[in-house]
Amino acid sequence: MADFAKSNVPRFSVDVYQNAYLPEGGTEVDAIVTVTATGGGTTGRAVPASGDAPDGRPSAAVALMVDCSGSMDHPAAKMRSAREATAAAIDTLRDGTHFAVIDGTHLAKEVYPGGGRLAVADAVTRDQARRALRRLSAGGGTAIGTWLRLADRLLSTADVTIRHGILLTDGRNEHESPQDLRATLEACAGRFTCDARGVGTDWDVKEVTAVATALLGTADIVADPADLADDFTRMMETAMGKEVAGVSLRVWTPAGATIRFVKQVAPSVADLTARRVDAGARAGDYPTGSWGDESRDYHLGLTVPPAGLGREMLAARVSLVVPRPGDTTGTPHPGTQGLVRAVWTDDMAASTAISPQVAHYTGQAELAQVIQKGLDLRKAGDIDGATAKLGRAVQLASASGNADTAKLLAKVVDVVDAATGTVRLKTRVAEADEMTLETRSTKTVRVKK
Repeated sequence: MADFAKSNVPRFSVDVYQNAYLPEGGTEVDAIVTVTATGGGTTGRAVPASGDAPDGRPSAAVALMVDCSGSMDHPAAKMRSAREATAAAIDTLRDGTHFAVIDGTHLAKEVYPGGGRLAVADAVTRDQARRALRRLSAGGGTAIGTWLRLADRLLSTADVTIRHGILLTDGRNEHESPQDLRATLEACAGRFTCDARGVGTDWDVKEVTAVATALLGTADIVADPADLADDFTRMMETAMGKEVAGVSLRVWTPAGATIRFVKQVAPSVADLTARRVDAGARAGDYPTGSWGDESRDYHLGLTVPPAGLGREMLAARVSLVVPRPGDTTGTPHPGTQGLVRAVWTDDMAASTAISPQVAHYTGQAELAQVIQKGLDLRKAGDIDGATAKLGRAVQLASASGNADTAKLLAKVVDVVDAATGTVRLKTRVAEADEMTLETRSTKTVRVKK
């Protein structure tokens, strides 16, 4: 077993929330699994380990991909804001962090340091990088996959713990086929994480969110280029706070039990079901990306064999697998085991009760779905269908206390009665408001414990 006690990885804990009771013959079990990471950084560290930064923090490499296509010059302030935002992100790098800047058009070019390598952040290299940013200018097309492939090559040259990308685009991926971008995302998945941002309103929400989803990062809109520097600084601060990468949620199920789905449900909705990697007999690992001090919630849906009254079974065992040097077996992190149970009863009140956590996140997942569907129907001209879906979204946002999403919805619909979901579509909607709602539709609120 790997020596976790002497590592600087966070301490992980797993808590399970569910109603374990099923009626006679019942087969569906749902549980919310809360994973919390605390106390990383220099915890338990006497001297830096190989590959870690001099201050004992995990070593990191970051690739900043800046859209320099022709549209970035319309208006000219957009390109200027991108340069300033990239400089702000570089200023936020921790000393010792490896980094590179990429000029993204229909090609991908190294801006700094060049030569197929990464620079190491200190006062000198930060100043050199800021000066190199002056060379960024708009011209050319957009092929996001080429940017990601270059970022992957550069990041792979560093022996570091955390590999991360920040990608900015203002346009659609018009100089590369959707198939090529999908192939790139599949090739890069698990190799580095990536936050993606769309600036302005001429980019494709589904393209940007696809990058973030595949690479286990965040996606967002920066409608006003003047806000880019603040957003880039926050993204880099978060990246610098990551302490361990490649963490997986391991789910073991007994013979006869099957997994219907595994979804992250907080702080945002992300379906991990199809990303399972087998991990021995009846166990599978689901990637969760990089972690700092934070907490996330996952919804686990199971089907178990039907059983008679009074029977009880272990429906699933959930643990965290945290990569450690020298551990090639994927040893679960100590203290992270959570158990999901199934108990058959004739107590109707017990068997029909829904766990508050399960009910809350089922609603949050539906909220994300109906917003996406409602906006798609609106774009297709189906007013009645869009009104029904977005009305349901207003109802769900109100019931769950998701005030941020409710405010975004109110920019697209006039709310007549939030409790019943009665709304009218606005005749005029700012494109930035519609794109913000679509991009942020998967953000959730935590259940009130």
